[in-house]
Amino acid sequence: MAKTILGIKLGMTQIFTEDGKVIPVTVIESGNNVVIRNKTVDTDGYYGVQLGFGEVKENKVNKPRAGHFKKFGVKPVKYIREVRLAAESEYKIGDVIGVDVFAEGDLVDVIGTSKGKGFAGSIKRHHFARGPMGHGSKSHREPGSTGAMLSGPGGRVIKGKKLPGRMGGVRTTVQRLTVVKVDVNRNLLLIKGAVPGPKKGFVIVRETVKPAKQKK
Repeated sequence: MAKTILGIKLGMTQIFTEDGKVIPVTVIESGNNVVIRNKTVDTDGYYGVQLGFGEVKENKVNKPRAGHFKKFGVKPVKYIREVRLAAESEYKIGDVIGVDVFAEGDLVDVIGTSKGKGFAGSIKRHHFARGPMGHGSKSHREPGSTGAMLSGPGGRVIKGKKLPGRMGGVRTTVQRLTVVKVDVNRNLLLIKGAVPGPKKGFVIVRETVKPAKQKK
């Protein structure tokens, strides 16, 4: 199974190396991930594993989820995510996965939901260039022409045009980040650089899909 773990982003800080260099890191609290279910080709048409993370009161779990947990004999959890696998999982239902699946120096991809920015114009949202700022200009920060349109009755702008609208709040992946430190006692991962989402935001940390290139 590819290394994968669920966690919560606590925030950013910095640590010092032995030679005095400063490394900005994001602190992710993972706790213990429990294996809820294994999926196989025979039963589901593909290989996969369901991971659960986070404490939750039983009265806060709806009936479908409560029945799911009861069926597989595991305690209720707040978050459930499925990981696709190339082969059958070596884990059993109820097994616990900790932060020690990763080691210092590992390259990881971190998936989260980016911070919501609200309604934004095309300059902030899509990095459009602004117009002239002189007094005679009638286009300072407007998006300008949208180009070709679909003709005919009720002509409209072609789908996919970059226009003002809601910015942020979408699934985002940052790739090839380095694990700087693994604190098993406190269930913490320190990852170099920034990861998506606000403080206390839910994230998925997985082994990178872009490993380091081998030197010839």
